[in-house]
Formats: sequence, structure tokens, C-alpha cells
Amino acid sequence: MKHYDTVIFDLDGTLLDTIEDLANSLNHTLAQFDVPTLPVPTIQSYVGNGLRRLLELSIPEGLDHPKFEDIFTTFRDYYIDHCKEATAPYPGIMDLLEKLREKKIPMAIVSNKNDTAVKELAVDFFDGLISVAIGEREGISKKPAPDTVFAALKELDCSSFHAVYVGDSEVDLQTAANSGMDCITVSWGFKGRAFLEKEGASTIIDTPEELLDFFI
Repeated sequence: MKHYDTVIFDLDGTLLDTIEDLANSLNHTLAQFDVPTLPVPTIQSYVGNGLRRLLELSIPEGLDHPKFEDIFTTFRDYYIDHCKEATAPYPGIMDLLEKLREKKIPMAIVSNKNDTAVKELAVDFFDGLISVAIGEREGISKKPAPDTVFAALKELDCSSFHAVYVGDSEVDLQTAANSGMDCITVSWGFKGRAFLEKEGASTIIDTPEELLDFFI
């Protein structure tokens, strides 16, 4: 088994179960603009490419909706204000992070969620455990481009050579490949084992504890 000395985590569906807050915020916004709301499983299938892409997929007209920008601004602002109401770490995540810290493993979060929300959630849930958290922001390409991963590694002062990316979606698999890194995917996230296998994931874990085997 290959071992690693640095780990970059996805956030939604990997460390945090955020779907209830995302779905509530999205449907609240859609209802405000008289756009049909969506069931949670549908919203969950759309998550992974940032709030803007989530909204685009959730509106029948997509980017062609005449009020798209207004809807997006309302959705983004509402979600930032309500992103911690039902969100919580998945079972076993906090113990995993504590044990990785004990092993002195550098850790970072790289997400396509809005950068403000990513940093707030990182402080609220992982303060003292994960110090580097990067989300979607202007001036840097989001996942699956490698830019945010490289930015996180730079902040950690670590190389990608023995680093691994941990996520729950096809976007994470593509991000790891584009970054020249291995990817470990998690079956407890938004997409599930069958989907990940179909997307070609070679290493899938079913519990956070299993990740510890990859670190000396």
C-alpha cells in the first residue's frame, strides 16, 4: 500500500454533510423567484462544481434565465448566512482529523464552495485541526483545474509528490488527476460507491478510519 505525507480534502460530501443547508437555501431562493423547487436527491446529484453551477442546473432555463444573476446573488448570500444550521461532520471525521494531527500530517481543504463559506466552516468545525481552506473565488480557476490544490500546497509549504486528494465525486477524481496526485474517494458522500466505480475510482473507502492506513 502506498503511503502519503500530506492530505488535501474536499469539503461537501467528504468532511461535512452539507446537503440539508444547501437544499434549504436553494429551494428558499427558487421559491422567492417563482422557480420550481427540487427534491434533495436531485440537488445532491448537482453538487460538486460550485454554487453557480448548482443553480444553473437547478433552473429550467439555466444561464438563460433573465434573472439568473439576481437569483444567484440571493442564493449565495442566503447560503452564506445559513450554511451552518444543519451542517455537521460525518461520523468519524473528527476522530480521523485528530489522529492525523497526532501524526503531524499537513492537511488542507479545497472546495468549489464560495471561499467565504469554506473559510467560515473550516474555522467553526475544524479550528486547530485544518488551518488552510480554499474555496471558489475570483482570480483562480476552480476544480477540476489544479490551481486551488497548488495554492493549498503552497500555503502548507508541501509538495504534491507524496500528497493525496480525498473527495467524493467525479470532480475530485479529475482534480487529483489534473494535479498529478492520487485520489482516495469516500463512499459516504454525495455520489456513492457505485457512481465512483463507474467513474473509474481505484481506491474507495467506506469509513474515515480506513484513511489512517495510508499514513505512516
